[in-house]
Amino acid sequence: MMKNGRCKTVRSLVAMAMALLVLPASAATVPDPLPDPDGKPADMSKPVQVFILLGQSNMVGAGKIAGDKEGTLEHAVKAKQKYPYLVDDAGSWTERRDVRYVRVMGSGTARMKQFNNEWMTIKGRSIGPEYGIGHYVGHAVDAPVMILKSCIGNRSLGWDLLPPGSQRFEYGEKIYAGYKDSPASWDKGTEPKPMGWYAGMQYDGDVANAKKVLAELDKYYPGARGFEVAGFFFWQGDKDRYNAAHASRYELNLVRFIMQLRKDFNAPGAKFVCATLGQTKKNAGGNEGKILQAQLAVDGRSGKYPEFKGNVATVYSSPFCHGGASNSHYGGNAETYMDVGEAMGRAMAALLRNQVKAGAAAARPIDDKKAKILDQNLTRRLTIAKNYLKSGSMPNARRILSDLAKKWPDTPQGKEAAQLLEAAAGEKATVGAP
Repeated sequence: MMKNGRCKTVRSLVAMAMALLVLPASAATVPDPLPDPDGKPADMSKPVQVFILLGQSNMVGAGKIAGDKEGTLEHAVKAKQKYPYLVDDAGSWTERRDVRYVRVMGSGTARMKQFNNEWMTIKGRSIGPEYGIGHYVGHAVDAPVMILKSCIGNRSLGWDLLPPGSQRFEYGEKIYAGYKDSPASWDKGTEPKPMGWYAGMQYDGDVANAKKVLAELDKYYPGARGFEVAGFFFWQGDKDRYNAAHASRYELNLVRFIMQLRKDFNAPGAKFVCATLGQTKKNAGGNEGKILQAQLAVDGRSGKYPEFKGNVATVYSSPFCHGGASNSHYGGNAETYMDVGEAMGRAMAALLRNQVKAGAAAARPIDDKKAKILDQNLTRRLTIAKNYLKSGSMPNARRILSDLAKKWPDTPQGKEAAQLLEAAAGEKATVGAP
């Protein structure tokens, strides 16, 4: 059982960081490491905060779960001790009872298929960014949360996901489709010959499918008493990079996409977070460079779109990419999907925190339950480090101990970690002495 003194120590250290958690649909500074979920349901007297995930195949997800090789989620969690909030003390996947994960899909406006409808936990064969997103947003928001993914692979913003209101335009010797036009392009001076698909058909389908889920809310979030669309996540751009015309219009289309989503879901205050393609670096040229610059431009901090200040953020994904590229689904590396997802989740939490900054003074201090969860998480990481020391795995031990000592220096675990690091350094010096 945890002693009261330790609980108070931990509580005093993280009170400021977590003070905003009690505000509905708000977010606090996210702690690191993220505490394990406590397995308890959210306060169901509050409306469900819905976050809609859109994009193409990398939002769908291809990160491998099973296996003991580099790149799988199991290897990242067990061998590298990453994402500790995903597993409990017994090594089983944790479950968030305050975050519902729903995934639906349809090709264009065809019949919707349901793939997931459960409390957030790792299952199946692959992951997308939803778990990093869901755990960080779920931790930050003091209300029931739904992560609602409605997307399908191989879709471009310039054609399949083109939002309503988009107009035809000329590029080179062709006319390119506006919303509901068909086909995607045709030669100047000729008449378009419609095909079995129209510009924006996937946008219409993805939006309709998400609305269908929300119209049957109790089926997808048992006990819910209404909902609010609090935010959107968007990870896309791969298909547009193969079309110079679409790449040239990416920024215009993305701005309209953000505004149209808010209109279609009657959510003018909903936040928006997009992620760039993981392989594209800031000095890139060509179509990829145009898409990257467009994605960075809509970030409210860029100043280019004053209306997006404080409510739109872009995650530069290159630092989180562990090899591969968007067209190869980053080699199926689960760490890429988790790291990008975590970054997107933190970005959303920051946007929500800014929304309620003025009300921070009214927040309650952290309670004993949250302090206990954090204390248990730090203790578990310290135990892992000690086991590494016993087994002689010094690099892994030092990595965890250094993290604890640096980030939590005034906690019992942080102080003990510093002592163990000092002792380990002394032993190393003795061994190396002449």
